[in-house]
Amino acid sequence: MIQLTRLNGETVTLNAVYIQQIQSFPDTTITLTNGQMIVVKESESDVVEKAKQFYKEINILGFNTDSEGS
Repeated sequence: MIQLTRLNGETVTLNAVYIQQIQSFPDTTITLTNGQMIVVKESESDVVEKAKQFYKEINILGFNTDSEGS
């Protein structure tokens, strides 16, 4: 899960697995796989980095989580 901030300052926690696309309109707009759109304060690149970190944490992309590389 990633924590983001809506334009009104409200915090929202989002399951990044359901992100279909991220665009800047100029506000960062996240479209989910169900078609719902969420507009957040974070930049597009910040959301991408948070999603990548989340994917690493749950090992969704097959990243090696063993620090010794074995």
